[in-house]
Amino acid sequence: MSSMQRRGAPGTEIRCQQVVELVTDYLEGALDPAGVTEFEAHLALCPGCAEYLHQMRATVRSVGRVSLAGLSETARAQLLAAFGSVRDEIG
Repeated sequence: MSSMQRRGAPGTEIRCQQVVELVTDYLEGALDPAGVTEFEAHLALCPGCAEYLHQMRATVRSVGRVSLAGLSETARAQLLAAFGSVRDEIG
């Protein structure tokens, strides 16, 4: 995102779909400073994306407390299969 040349006001160079794609990087602190600035400026302009970020943070807080040890073998196998199929589609 740092290679993005400014053409408009802060927050207007990133689209809502890009916010969805970058939200994990943002939450994990993996965006470069220019990316963070653009991301946060977009949030200030877009109530829908700001709400999406709020929902993602709530999801992370909730899911972050689920213990894998508490999963049944069936649930564990289904999750591993689901993540494996996603990995195969991506890579």
